[in-house]
Amino acid sequence: MRRGLIEGPGPRELWCLNFGPQHPATHTTLRLVLELDGETVVACTPHIGYLHSGFEKLGEHLDYNQYVTITDRMNYVSPMANNIAWHHTCEKLFGVEITPRCKAIRTIIAELARIQDHLLCVGAAALDLGAFTAFLYGFNEREWINDLFEEVCGARFTTSYTRVGGLMYEIPPEWPRHVKEFLARLPRAISDLENLLNRNRLFIERTKGIGYMSREDAIAWGWTGPLARASGVRRDLRKDEPYLCYADNWDGKGSSAVSFQVPVATGGDALARYLVRLEEIKQAVSITRQLIDNIPPGPVNVLPNDKATLPDKREVYFSIEGLIHHFELIMTNRGFTPPVGEVYGANETANGELGFYIVSDGGRCAYRARCRPPSLVHFQAFEHLIVGHQISDVVAVMGSLNIIAAELDR
Repeated sequence: MRRGLIEGPGPRELWCLNFGPQHPATHTTLRLVLELDGETVVACTPHIGYLHSGFEKLGEHLDYNQYVTITDRMNYVSPMANNIAWHHTCEKLFGVEITPRCKAIRTIIAELARIQDHLLCVGAAALDLGAFTAFLYGFNEREWINDLFEEVCGARFTTSYTRVGGLMYEIPPEWPRHVKEFLARLPRAISDLENLLNRNRLFIERTKGIGYMSREDAIAWGWTGPLARASGVRRDLRKDEPYLCYADNWDGKGSSAVSFQVPVATGGDALARYLVRLEEIKQAVSITRQLIDNIPPGPVNVLPNDKATLPDKREVYFSIEGLIHHFELIMTNRGFTPPVGEVYGANETANGELGFYIVSDGGRCAYRARCRPPSLVHFQAFEHLIVGHQISDVVAVMGSLNIIAAELDR
């Protein structure tokens, strides 16, 4: 519809265009209202909340283990990373220190989830610009990761694998070998992606200089993760606030943290974000290789001395103590007894800082649960990135941000 006139050499009409939610590049859950001068974007208003799930409010009605099923549905591209981030915060609240074996397994899974997320982001961003073959290369490898996750928890999508103080299941004996098989084949796929895109004239022209964000603006907008690092912001929670195996002495034996580099670029455009993600995949492969043959022995769950963790199923089935313990945690209000207080915990996920803020009144459910999803923070800057570009550039900028619609829901 016509919105009015703009000043210039002669009166020109300013038009309003709804970009999405039906547009393929918006994946049916994003909507942009663009104001156009011809094909040039002069204003953009992002609209959010198309899923209407009420994720944060559900955190006040589900206990600290049950809520992990909701985190699956926040960033549904890499749900394992959400599981780990949520229970990382819960364990800070409970004062629980997970076992060295659990730390190693969680770190491996977190890096596999990072690869999983980046493969889809890079592939879909290329697909939106017409590079269908690149999408197939990325998506094929992602299926291997889904198989690995199905092997440990029985689900490919809604994993719900972590628990307060540990994991739902121990990893199968053959799982490390299957991870190594995947790591052996992934570099070839990444090389194929680079050969297809890195010197592709059309891809370079569609991404270089598009959606520029300076280092100062990235900091001012609160950007984190690969988007911030593509603008020259050298920040990574795995280095700056280390946790799991990223921290020294993670196994209680003085072991050094895993070694990896934090990719940083200065381009600040869609191309730089693509290149940073590719390098982060390579670093995630390196981290996983360092750990996969060095998973410490022992239990994956902390001892249930304070009844903060669920008992082993064998205890539930074959001992009255285990049955009572399980009953109290699941069926009564005498289960989780966290201290009264508040806590914030954050992990470095594929999109950036995923944080949870929990307020506890000592009950089995959080009094308040809030989430700091990276996509919500990043999407706010979309108008800043797109004004002055063409309509065709909207797709390139959107793909470079990797906006997950479910993370926009409150």
